[in-house]
Amino acid sequence: MEPGSESGRLSGGAAAAVAAGLAPLAVGTDGGGSIRIPGSFCGVYGLKPTYGVVAVYPASASGTLSHAGPMTWTVRDAALMLQAMAGPDDRDPLSFPAAGAGYLANLDAGVRGLRVAWSPTLGYATVHPEVRAAAETAARRFEDLGCRVELVEQVFEDPDPIWSPFFHGGIAGRLYGYLPEWRSRMDPGLVQVIEEGARLSMLDFGRAAFARAAFTERVRTFFLDYDLLLTPTLAEPPFAAGQEQPPERSGGSRLAWVAFTYPFNLTGNPAATVPCGFTRDGLPIGLQIVGRRLGDATVLRASAAFEAAMPWAGRRPPVK
Repeated sequence: MEPGSESGRLSGGAAAAVAAGLAPLAVGTDGGGSIRIPGSFCGVYGLKPTYGVVAVYPASASGTLSHAGPMTWTVRDAALMLQAMAGPDDRDPLSFPAAGAGYLANLDAGVRGLRVAWSPTLGYATVHPEVRAAAETAARRFEDLGCRVELVEQVFEDPDPIWSPFFHGGIAGRLYGYLPEWRSRMDPGLVQVIEEGARLSMLDFGRAAFARAAFTERVRTFFLDYDLLLTPTLAEPPFAAGQEQPPERSGGSRLAWVAFTYPFNLTGNPAATVPCGFTRDGLPIGLQIVGRRLGDATVLRASAAFEAAMPWAGRRPPVK
């Protein structure tokens, strides 16, 4: 695994099982996109709830980046599943009651009047033309649904330098002690992540913590002006199993192809992927819908409105 790719595979089997019809729903975990990345690649719905809405136990190696949430074929199933999953657990001291969540109550109320930002790059991502075209078409459908959609090119700077110490440091803290015995049997990319995390200092963590607080505030103030943020879920279309990176991406950031997902693990905002189209080769493309902190019901409502306008449940992959 290359750094960054391991954050997208943790729920790959769950997404594939839902897409293939082997299960109607699955629990996904997401420390940098592992609900939304395979959800987008498999053409299913996935929601990373607001951090703390769903308790996480045992504690994740990626700490406060890690969320648990539903992966389903339809938005209504995800709302039902979240209704069951949400709530505090004493074993997770950062979980809390989601007062008045009502994920199903207004699911079909529509999104007329919502203020929506559409950002094709967040200000730093390089996006495959087919992905950008499909996501942009999907974003414009929200105008038809009664939203005020505004193009926002620059939302924030790439927070990879903030995310990486938390993720790599957490993986190293959990697994470094296994290296002497297990290195030769570990995935080389995982060994690389552990070793990178082991080189971090307390100063690196302290700086990342302050930078995370500032970044979270930047996102909070952005959502004072908008109810939702729309982006492509991923910068690239699906690529072959067994590859760690898109074959055509030979340069750029190691996280370039997942540039849209990990920022919202830092902030804890709810973020969903909805199927929004297909490549010329018939491979799924996802649109990411991000809401304010504790705006999970709004994200679900927007997802349901989009699903009604551009339904995807009738198209399933061939199972060989």
